[in-house]
Amino acid sequence: MLPTEAESNPSTPNIEASPNPAPQPNVPGLDLRLRHQELLAELGVLSLQGKVLQELLDAAVRLAAEGLGAQLCKVLEYIPAENRLLMRAGVGWDPGLVGVASVGADLESPSGYALRTGKPVISNHLEIEERFRTPELLRVHGVRRAINVILQGDGSPFGVLEVDSRSEGAFTEHDISFLQGAANVLGMAIERQRYENRLHASLEQQKMLIKEINHRVKNSLQLVSSMFHLQAHASTDPALIQALHAASGRINAVARVHERLYRDADIQMVDLSAYLTDVCHDLNELVLPCTVNFHAAGKVSMGTDRAVLVALLIGELITNAAKHAYPVNVAGAITVHLAPAGENALVAVSDDGTGLPSDFDPHTQGGLGMRIVRAFLQPTGAKLAVHRRSPGTEFVMHIPINSVQPLASE
Repeated sequence: MLPTEAESNPSTPNIEASPNPAPQPNVPGLDLRLRHQELLAELGVLSLQGKVLQELLDAAVRLAAEGLGAQLCKVLEYIPAENRLLMRAGVGWDPGLVGVASVGADLESPSGYALRTGKPVISNHLEIEERFRTPELLRVHGVRRAINVILQGDGSPFGVLEVDSRSEGAFTEHDISFLQGAANVLGMAIERQRYENRLHASLEQQKMLIKEINHRVKNSLQLVSSMFHLQAHASTDPALIQALHAASGRINAVARVHERLYRDADIQMVDLSAYLTDVCHDLNELVLPCTVNFHAAGKVSMGTDRAVLVALLIGELITNAAKHAYPVNVAGAITVHLAPAGENALVAVSDDGTGLPSDFDPHTQGGLGMRIVRAFLQPTGAKLAVHRRSPGTEFVMHIPINSVQPLASE
C-alpha cells in the first residue's frame, strides 16, 4: 500500500486518512478560518467561566458540528473497565442515545483507532472503508464520513471528539486543525475539573478528620470530667468536692466548644450565644440549688479560642455567685446576658444575693475564682465593671470580638 500524502510529506500532520480520499478542496477561505477562530474562542470563554463539564461538552459538540458544517457530533468517553467509548454528549443523534450509546474502543473502529494511537482519523468513504469496521451507530444514522481526534485529559485520554456527516464531501487536514483545537480546549477543562474534584475530595477528607479529632477530644474531656465527678462523690472534704466540681465545669466548657467544632462547618468561628447556652445548661448541675438563666439579645460570632476564654470567664463568675451570693443550700437565680455592642460583646453575670462587701475590690482581692477571672480578662482584652445592686451584684464585661492578646500568668 502506497503512503498517503500525510505520510510522504514531513510538514503534514500525522493523520490517519482514508486510503481512497476524495479530491482535496482548496484551502479554506479567510471567512471560514475566522469563523473557526470565533468558535474556538467561544468555547474557550465557556471553559474559563468554569462551566459544569457536561455543559461544556454539550457546547463543544454543537460548536464543532457548526464549524465543520456537519449534522452530527459526539464526545465519546473512554470506559477502561469495559473497553468501550460511551457517548457523553452529542448533537443530531436520535433521542435517548446520549449517556447510553457506545462503540468499541479497539483498533478496528475509527474512534478506537484515534484513542489507541493518538492520531487524528479521517474516514471520508465509510461505505467502502476497509481499514475499520463502520460502527452500527453510524450506519443507522446514515453517516457517510467521519473525523476523530483524541480528547486528552489529566495525563490519560478522556476519549474522542468525533464529527460525522451524512453529506458527500471530504474532511481535510484543515478540519483536523479546528477539531483538535476544540479538543485541546476541552482537554484543559477536563484536567482542571479532575484536579478540582481531587482537591475537593481532599478538603472533605480533611474536614472529616478535623471533625473526628474534635469529637475524640470532646469525648476525652468528658471522660476526665466524669472522673472528677466520681472523685468528688467519693470525697468527704467539702473544699475538695467544690474544687473538683469547679474543675469539672471548666473542662465541660472546653468540651462543649469541641462538640460545636465537629458539628459546624466553620471551625474558626463559634456562635457565642449557642455555645454559652450549652455551657450555662451544664453549669446548672454544678451550682445546685441555684439556677442559671441565659439570655441573648442577638447573635455574636467569635473566634474559637476567644469563645473558650469567655465561657471560662462566665463559668468562674457563675461559680463565685453560687458560692458567695447565697447562703448554703439556699436556692437563688444567676442570670447571664449576652448582647452585641458594636465591635464588642456585652456580657453580664448577675445575682440577687447578699452582695459584695463594701470594701471588696474585684480587681485586687478574692480567692482562686477571682484570680482566674482576672487572668482570663487580660487575653480577651475585656474591661470588667462591678455594679452593686440592691439586692445582688452584676459583673459587666465589654469583650472585643476580634482582638487577641497573649495569655498572662498571675
